[in-house]
Amino acid sequence: MKAQIEANTAGAKVSGSMTMDNAAGLLAQGVAALGEGKTCFDLSAVADIDSSGLAVLFGWQRAASAQGKTISITNPPRNLRSLADVYGVSDLLPLS
Repeated sequence: MKAQIEANTAGAKVSGSMTMDNAAGLLAQGVAALGEGKTCFDLSAVADIDSSGLAVLFGWQRAASAQGKTISITNPPRNLRSLADVYGVSDLLPLS
């Protein structure tokens, strides 16, 4: 499933699958959204996420930090929380 990021007044809404097939594109789209001042990423429309999706989130965090910003991730899918727990990185992600 194709993934995309769409800017809105609250930040950026991510939709589709955050999987290996889409990771590079989502990373680039998220960095572009950061450049436009969007720091809140809404994952409510994410259909699926795997470990490469976690890598994308950390990539957004690094890019934001380099710009002196912080990000927030809202409405994370249940399996994102499970993956983060399995990898022991839950405390490193700004999930709300």
